[in-house]
Amino acid sequence: MVLARLLPNDKRFFDYFRKDVDNALEVAQCLHDLLENYTEVERKTRRVRDLEHQGDEITHQIFDALNRTFVTPFDRDDITILAGRLDDFVDAIEEATRRIWLYRIDEPTQGARVLARIISDQASLFACSVPLLEHKKEWKRLLRCTIDINRLENEADEILGRALSGMFDGAEDVRGIIKGIRWGEIYQHLEDATDRAENVANTLERIVVKNV
Repeated sequence: MVLARLLPNDKRFFDYFRKDVDNALEVAQCLHDLLENYTEVERKTRRVRDLEHQGDEITHQIFDALNRTFVTPFDRDDITILAGRLDDFVDAIEEATRRIWLYRIDEPTQGARVLARIISDQASLFACSVPLLEHKKEWKRLLRCTIDINRLENEADEILGRALSGMFDGAEDVRGIIKGIRWGEIYQHLEDATDRAENVANTLERIVVKNV
């Protein structure tokens, strides 16, 4: 009975996480748009930065709510970890876009475009799966989403391997070598985003297993 009375307060965590994954999805879509439609790079980079700040604010709201709530819908440590891992995902994307702008990249590589598409697809799966935490009857569907997120991470590893192997193709002088090194940094942050998406999926799986 006590838990039932507290459930209305618990619901705010689900609301916060819905906002968080919607924000993460918009960040990922901005990255995808940046690399597919390579114009207005500075404006698009600023937009990602602004969204990253919004994500930080949502994370702060989640932590503040934790400090004010006695009973949470699931383990408070898992709430902290999930919020932090979503924040890590967004941070990796922001770092990639910042370097694309900072290094004045002439044209995105095909590998970067494919990785951006994978990251956007992973974020779409966040947006579908995280709201399902509120409904136990939907947890099987949630777990299918986490499997797809992990599958996309494996796909990203293959794409990254091919991209890195050709990173210095055509580099005939110092300028070409520097260009390759810069792309290596960008690829690293794109890979970080896919890895951090996998971390989100693993956290969701752990929450489900602990609460079935």
